[in-house]
Amino acid sequence: MTHPPLHDPDLYPRLQLRLYLGPDCWIGPGKADLLELIDRTGSISEAGRRMGMSYKRAWSLVEGLNRSFAEPLVSSERGGAGGGGAALTRQGQEVLRRFRGIEAAAQEGAAADMAALHALHVRKISE
Repeated sequence: MTHPPLHDPDLYPRLQLRLYLGPDCWIGPGKADLLELIDRTGSISEAGRRMGMSYKRAWSLVEGLNRSFAEPLVSSERGGAGGGGAALTRQGQEVLRRFRGIEAAAQEGAAADMAALHALHVRKISE
């Protein structure tokens, strides 16, 4: 993984991006983490569980992502005796790869200024 473990809220300083692609279409660290966990686990419900969200919420986010792009990002099969499953489509893999690339480039480009701001913040707290 090239990013902090699934959006660690205790990692400071940190930069979080939300990329707006249209009025009702955006992707940020939460949706990217969900896609990554679906890819890793093969399950929307397991990905949601690992993120502390309900299956309904995870499924709603997946449906929204699938509607927002020209092609679906996640394909799924219903459960049952053989179990169901979910996987990222090629488009889903590309969206995740590109978003993680944008995050990494932004982090790299902002690292010096973030460190300087963090030093100012830490100094203020310790005074």
